[in-house]
Amino acid sequence: MTKRRNLIKAAVAAGSLALAGIAATAPASAEELDTIKEAGVIRIAMSGAYPPFNFVNDQNEVVGFDPAIGTEIAKRMGLETEIVTTAWDGIIGGLLANKYDAIVGSMTITEERDEVVDFVGPYYTTKRAIFTQEGSDITSVSQLGDVQVGVTLGETHEEWAREQGYSVRTYKGLPELLLELENGRVDVIVNDSIAAILAMTEKGQSFAVIEDFETDEFGAGIAIREGNPALAAGMQEALDAMMEDGTYVEIAMEWIGADIR
Repeated sequence: MTKRRNLIKAAVAAGSLALAGIAATAPASAEELDTIKEAGVIRIAMSGAYPPFNFVNDQNEVVGFDPAIGTEIAKRMGLETEIVTTAWDGIIGGLLANKYDAIVGSMTITEERDEVVDFVGPYYTTKRAIFTQEGSDITSVSQLGDVQVGVTLGETHEEWAREQGYSVRTYKGLPELLLELENGRVDVIVNDSIAAILAMTEKGQSFAVIEDFETDEFGAGIAIREGNPALAAGMQEALDAMMEDGTYVEIAMEWIGADIR
C-alpha cells in the first residue's frame, strides 16, 4: 500500500463536449428527489471504462471508486442504486434526456459543463498529465506539435489538446488509450494523472511522464440536472458525512490507495 501511496504522490506531482443548446432540450421537472424516493432507486451513470475509478470486472459487474461512492451516497439517502454505463462523449446528453439521474463518473467540473448541469462535490481532485513510453525520445511539451496525441473522446483533455493544435486521436476509454500507447499507435496520451498511473502500474505497463508540463489541480463532481436543489443538498449532505466519518477514506484506500480529496 505504501508503494501505491507513493504512486499517488507522483501522479499529483506529475500532473469536449459540444454543449451549446443542449440545456434547452431537457428542462428540469419539479424537484426530482420526490420522484426518485418514490421509485426507491437512483440511476447513476459512468463510462465503465476508467479503471480504477469505474470499470467492468471479470464477473461483468461495474465496480471501482465511482460506483462505491455513488452507492454509499444513495444508501445514506435511503435509496438503492442502478448503475448505467454509457459512452462518455454522450453522457451529459443522456442525463438531460432523463436516461439516468446523476453522473458519478469522474467528471471534471468546468464552467462549460456547469452551464447545463449542476454539480455536487467535488469528491476528489487530480491533475492533467502527459505520458509516453519509457525510453521515448519525447521528453518535453515543446515536442508535442510533431507527434500523435491520444485522448479519450469527449473528455476535457480532448478539448485541451485540440486547443493546443496537436494531432489528436480519440478513443473510447482508458484501457484502449493505454493499449494504443503501448503498441505505438500514439506517441503520448493525455489523461488524469491518478487514473493513468494506477492503471498502467496495475497492468505492468512501463511509462514516462512529460516532466516539464505544468497544470493546476481540478475537481471531479457528481452531475445532476439543473433545478433540483433538494437532490443536490441531499447528495452533498451524504457526501460530507462520508468524508467526516471515515467512510470516504475507506473507499478511497480500497480502490485508489490514498485519500484523494
